[in-house]
Amino acid sequence: MRGFGVLVATGLWLAACAAPAPETGVPLPEARPAPAPEPEAAAPRSDYSAALALYYRRLQNDLLAQGLMREDGGGADTPFTDEMLARNFVRIALFDEYADDGVNIVREMRPSRLSRWEIPVRYAVETGPATGAADASRIRAEVGTYVARLARASGHNIAMARDAGAANFHVLFLDEDERRAAGDRLRALVPGIADSSLRAINNLPRSTLCVVLTFSGPDSHAITRALAIIRSEHPDGLRMACIHEELAQGLGLANDHPQVRPSIFNDDEEFARLTRQDELMLRILYDRRLHPGMAAAEAAPLVREIARELMATGAEA
Repeated sequence: MRGFGVLVATGLWLAACAAPAPETGVPLPEARPAPAPEPEAAAPRSDYSAALALYYRRLQNDLLAQGLMREDGGGADTPFTDEMLARNFVRIALFDEYADDGVNIVREMRPSRLSRWEIPVRYAVETGPATGAADASRIRAEVGTYVARLARASGHNIAMARDAGAANFHVLFLDEDERRAAGDRLRALVPGIADSSLRAINNLPRSTLCVVLTFSGPDSHAITRALAIIRSEHPDGLRMACIHEELAQGLGLANDHPQVRPSIFNDDEEFARLTRQDELMLRILYDRRLHPGMAAAEAAPLVREIARELMATGAEA
């Protein structure tokens, strides 16, 4: 969706949709960061953060008034065939939307290689002082419910972490001031994170609603860590749209494409929730016939075969 971002730091270099990666040659050791303390009552927002919250409420209302941000997952008005599913998978999983030029993150659509997790994925949620305990608990429940859906859709070992120290996919809900002050926390969560990644997070434009970064080891396309940043100024609808897109894109569906429909991996905001086609793309991504590092020419014949099977059997996600 427009305003949603994915930055894939594959092989310690960036290659995806809206955030940065670690420096080349810097190892990613196992991190066991302590969870941030959670306030009972929300701290007051700065004037700028409060103004952003108003802006995003108005944005959500405008999108809803246009019939966008659908939650139905697609229907009779959005049919797709096995050929469309296979073609759309290649567009989303085997192309990147952003790249790291060594200094900044720039928008540059280019072919990439298949990237996914080979190890279990464990999500953890953190909130800043601007989010009170009751809201933090509700957000954690929303993420937990969605993570269970991602596990069913992909068939991969995906769950909530027992604690932040056991997590490898961190989801941070921060307001403007918290995000700009989060550098030390991000370094603790992702040792070796690149300065370009930190700059991209720190200087997130208002038009970017949320972002996810994924990381893998040298010369590898197997994701080993991910970090999502979601603005806590968002109203419920935009927050859930960010949860759905960023947590799924962080599994390896990195790109957005205007012709992929029905899908959240699209810049038109038509859908705010994972669609049936998105679930099938996750199932394809984690099919054992595919593997990290495959180029489009190698993967495409297998993708077409898997798509035909899924559509023929009406596979349940």
